[in-house]
Amino acid sequence: MDDEYAKLFRRMNPPRVVVDNNACEDATVIQVDSVNRHGILLEVIQVLTDVNLVITKAYISSDAGWFMDVFNVIDHDGNKIRDKEVIDYIQMRIESNAGFAPSLRGSVGVMPSEEHTSIELSGTDRPGLLSEVCAVLADLHCNVVNAEIWTHNARAAAVVHVQDDSTGCAIKDPKRLSTIKELLCNVLKGSNDLKTANMTLSSPGVTNRRRRLHQIMFADRDYERVGGARLGGAGDKSSRPHVTVVDCIQKDYTVITMRSKDRPNLLFDIICTLTDMQYVVFHGVVNTGKMEAYQEFYIRHVDGLPISSEAERERVIQCLEAAIERRASEGLELELCTEDRVGLLSDITRIFRENSLSIKRAEISTKGGKAKDTFYVTDVTGNPVDPKIIDSIRGQIGHTILKVKHNLSTSPKAPQETTMGFLFGNLFKARTFQNFKLVRSCS
Repeated sequence: MDDEYAKLFRRMNPPRVVVDNNACEDATVIQVDSVNRHGILLEVIQVLTDVNLVITKAYISSDAGWFMDVFNVIDHDGNKIRDKEVIDYIQMRIESNAGFAPSLRGSVGVMPSEEHTSIELSGTDRPGLLSEVCAVLADLHCNVVNAEIWTHNARAAAVVHVQDDSTGCAIKDPKRLSTIKELLCNVLKGSNDLKTANMTLSSPGVTNRRRRLHQIMFADRDYERVGGARLGGAGDKSSRPHVTVVDCIQKDYTVITMRSKDRPNLLFDIICTLTDMQYVVFHGVVNTGKMEAYQEFYIRHVDGLPISSEAERERVIQCLEAAIERRASEGLELELCTEDRVGLLSDITRIFRENSLSIKRAEISTKGGKAKDTFYVTDVTGNPVDPKIIDSIRGQIGHTILKVKHNLSTSPKAPQETTMGFLFGNLFKARTFQNFKLVRSCS
């Protein structure tokens, strides 16, 4: 009966979205009011990131059964959002309350499931791994049409969409799929790997691909420390996020603060992890600068209790560090744009491997017969790549086909510890977010 009442209440109070280009000088302000439910914060943020918006500031409140958020957003060129199609899409997606959907602009490369087979992979990372996976798929006459590959803490995960290279359709033959699984698992499992390599078939479009990658790596326990040290690139403390977890005893919350290098999709990655760990954000603030992002959340577990043990506190810190680091851009960013063909990805990654490049992250997409792939690479030791090697590789592939986008090897300034106290300050002395213009009567 309570569930039916909750459903009725939500139907009578659908989400309301207000998009305002006048309230802020340098950003579009998006305000969302809704009946609160677990996961709604992640759904809203996913809609914004699916249309490639950058969230520069956010204020979150979800007490008393009501969800009230304000997001300051810009596009990747730093401009306000004036495209009516994008604005209408945001309002439609959030107000329809229909959960996740493919991006308006195809940012996650999802196609109808009957057109391809979706493969999820996880295993031990090593130089040349992606090349070996692509070679196996090419030998099995599988054409990679879309993929995303992450590596973190010696683990690798991927969601790969493949087609039969002769028919251009999904692969459905159980015997063939079994062969693909057996061979890929052999590649993914390193000779000294104590962890199991996995390959599973999934239903594309059901779960956001990037959220799925977080879930795969979380299940693979990539957040666990290596050698007793905190996670982080090449032992460089300056590149690591700073996460603290403390009690807010007077209101029975746990307060999480995070300082890290700012980057696209950072908020989405953090909220993915908190949601999948079964925590609820009741209040929060996000503030980004030119280099650094500061985030502060007041949370409880879905059972209504704050974090109660040191072991749980430490696990949350480790998992949030991993969430921040998985998509942190590392190394040299290379962009490949060319006509798509069967075996293209296998050839490109083989050239990378032969020139001792290690792929840290990759985004593979094809559309209208064109391949557009992005690779983040280092040398096999994790250090910056020699420019002469890059010039040689571009000569082999084609200087107009493979371009250098950014060198991301320079470490950011180390986040500084703070004793400033919580950004919310006297938040709980008032019963509304008046300073954030989030007042709404629930009566």
